[in-house]
Amino acid sequence: MHSGAAADPHDGGPGATLRLDRFDFGPLKEGEALVEPILGSWEANIDHALARSPIDVCRSRGEDAVVLGNSGLVRALKVNAGNRDVQVREGDLCLLLPFGRTDRFGYAELVHAYDEPGTIGLLAKQSKMAARLLLPIPDGTPYSLPQWASYGRYFTAWDNWQKAYGCWRTQVADADPADHLVFGWGGGVAFAELLLARRAGFRVAMTAGSDERVSFLRENGITAVDRRRFPDLSLPTRQERTDRDRHQRRRTSVKELLDVIGELSDGHGVAIFVDNIGEPLYDITLTAMARQGVVSTCGWRAGMRLSQLRGAECISRHLHVNTHVWRLPDSPGIRDFQESDGWIAPKGADMIYDFDRVPELAEDYANGRIGSYFPMYRVNPL
Repeated sequence: MHSGAAADPHDGGPGATLRLDRFDFGPLKEGEALVEPILGSWEANIDHALARSPIDVCRSRGEDAVVLGNSGLVRALKVNAGNRDVQVREGDLCLLLPFGRTDRFGYAELVHAYDEPGTIGLLAKQSKMAARLLLPIPDGTPYSLPQWASYGRYFTAWDNWQKAYGCWRTQVADADPADHLVFGWGGGVAFAELLLARRAGFRVAMTAGSDERVSFLRENGITAVDRRRFPDLSLPTRQERTDRDRHQRRRTSVKELLDVIGELSDGHGVAIFVDNIGEPLYDITLTAMARQGVVSTCGWRAGMRLSQLRGAECISRHLHVNTHVWRLPDSPGIRDFQESDGWIAPKGADMIYDFDRVPELAEDYANGRIGSYFPMYRVNPL
């Protein structure tokens, strides 16, 4: 992706922002590895980068061109360990951990192949990166490479769930999770998080907007709430704000959804609401919450500026959890939990685009045309 100043004119679609080009990088420094990307996971941060919102990553990094893609599976071709303690060996198949700059506790401040200057992503036939970011997948694993390549949504969900559940327990220490509902707006991270909630004994439900996704949720033990039953949930656009009929349709859709949530929660509301959408649905999220409930987010699909009535949130004792990525030192433990407990993307749940179809993938993702929660791109063959 080139900077706005350097980019050629195009039709404005996200796919047209990408350009196939030669990208040069220097020799391996100590602690770096040359890698061959195999499978990349298409994450929301790529969509944000192509939309140049909330930031123009090229301008933020001070670079004319950026190679995106910071979640997926690579093969280590060459490792320059030097005097550093490096765990990865040449030939290893590894997960790329998307950490650029971390704080003193190991949490991400800047993200690899996004806003960290000088970092190179997976949308390249070869790339180089810090070897400390390469986490080998277990030898002899029973899971497929596409299942492992979806790890980013699961690692993010793990961290967010631990914080959300911990906060909920501070206020209702003795409550039985079986009497409480965890609800999520649709998405891959929310799906993974609700599986953890189900393991913890909660009732779980999630919205879905297609027959494919409704069936997928049911097959995985999650109550599917068909989003198509409530077609006007999103806030009216600027053009629609004076349309009284549009507002009435929204009130109808919201009431009908809240009735469903009431039935699922025995009238108490949502104990933990996973909301990675943002502004268009945020007022509904808060309205649907139970007392002592937690609203938890680790990103946004649309609209990151939110407003709330603080007094109402205080009186209802709502806790707001916001997380980003996860803690780098926790990565091996999360991987090992996936391997031992099978908390991993269901086999065959992915949708893979070949490398030359990446612009098409960008367009399909931006326009909601992908049925899978785990869209991917194949860069090199195994």
